[in-house]
Amino acid sequence: LMVFLVGALRSTAVPSVARAVTLFSFSVVLSTQPARCALQRYRSLRYRGLCWSHLHLVNMFNDYNVKFYHSKALTSPYPGSYVERSQVPEGKVDWLIEWKDYNPVEYTAVSVLAGPSWADPQINDEDFSPKFNERDGEVERKSLNGLYVVENGRPRNPMGRTGLTGRGLLGRWGPNHAADPIVTRWKRDGSGNKIAHPVTGKNILQFVAIKRRDCGEWAIPGGMVDPGEKISATLKREFGEEALNSLQKSPEDKMELEKQLHKLFSQEHFEVYRGYVDDPRNTDNAWMETEAVNYHDETGETMDNLPLEAGDDAGVVKWVDISEELKLYASHSYFIKLVTEKRGAHWSEDPGPECCE
Repeated sequence: LMVFLVGALRSTAVPSVARAVTLFSFSVVLSTQPARCALQRYRSLRYRGLCWSHLHLVNMFNDYNVKFYHSKALTSPYPGSYVERSQVPEGKVDWLIEWKDYNPVEYTAVSVLAGPSWADPQINDEDFSPKFNERDGEVERKSLNGLYVVENGRPRNPMGRTGLTGRGLLGRWGPNHAADPIVTRWKRDGSGNKIAHPVTGKNILQFVAIKRRDCGEWAIPGGMVDPGEKISATLKREFGEEALNSLQKSPEDKMELEKQLHKLFSQEHFEVYRGYVDDPRNTDNAWMETEAVNYHDETGETMDNLPLEAGDDAGVVKWVDISEELKLYASHSYFIKLVTEKRGAHWSEDPGPECCE
């Protein structure tokens, strides 16, 4: 086991924010079962019962602003373009590592530069004076991961270099906030009995998944938080638009749909994750953050009254059996895994090395 902890105090170059930011970076090499178990004792988590070997650092240390090394935010070509990122070696991702020759590509999509209502102006626009690390009017520019550095007037990705500056496809400089509603139910047979996995004996959980129109990948039906909108409202709105095609419903159908959605989204729920998302759209100056929340229909009766119908950004929508074989967009597979841990559902046929408490 090798664990290296580097701490550095950096002040944010932002008006009205003259506080130091302590950023931590962990490099972890796990080679033996005792090492994993030692690290498991170290953690102090809400998600107890998760073995370190299957944990992603971004959520494990989310409450402590400890950084992880993103990977999908380093992929090329950039989504929806032929733009190739500058290559960033793993050892140079962290901003704390000096790299004088770093020369990232500058790219902001034409659709963003066109100035739609959901996008900021260019950073050098004389009428644009964003308040980073603050709530800026109706726009939330605070990060769920704490303070971020602003350098030369531009916010800096708190998780490290990406090989691309500008905003890419993202509208906001700095954090772009989204919400991901994870709606689940138990898989049942024709008699209504829960179906258990033949190997693990754990009940199989299903979730509502959409196939994204933009990239063809399966994903949680989520979307961006509108300015001034509460997260709870975003979660319900996005699920309705993408999984139930609420935008195309008649006024009467919309009223009935709203009643059923209220029943589902007003029940007890599980906050799965809050923070940075390893998204292929991220750049050095703009990045995705989300709040993923699980709404579980224990009996399945509520969702029986909500027939799935793809809408908005979704090409296809359906119930999907959950297992480790799922390949989903961005960090969505990780969010789904956390839900199975919470619900005690099947995830993997391989239990992995037994971790000690």
